[in-house]
Amino acid sequence: MKIDQERKDRLKKMLNKMKEQILKEAREEMKKFQTGEKRQIVEAVMDDADLSAIDLSEDISLKQLSTHRDILKKIEEALRKIEEGTYGICEMCGDEIPEERLKILPFAIYCRDCQEKIEMMEKFEGEESQ
Repeated sequence: MKIDQERKDRLKKMLNKMKEQILKEAREEMKKFQTGEKRQIVEAVMDDADLSAIDLSEDISLKQLSTHRDILKKIEEALRKIEEGTYGICEMCGDEIPEERLKILPFAIYCRDCQEKIEMMEKFEGEESQ
């Protein structure tokens, strides 16, 4: 997908804005996790059920941080692809990823058809392992 300079600039601006938002959210989660803010709130009551709830909350925070990290990697990859001129090309079939899909998921690496094939294979493999 050949991208003109104006569109390239818009895409980079949008991806960088997403990146900043995710970094902001990740910093806020890290701050809460590092200061033990959630644990401090519950320590006033201090029973086992409350501590379990806090442990679960901390697990969720760690999962959110992991998700943020994964999305940041995808955004960085999309920015790299924009620069090298390969943005919007499906990594599986080599066809162009429709612009509508890229508007919704700007760091998509597969077209919808290939993404569906991958999800079906993952589902099938998951069912086989059970």
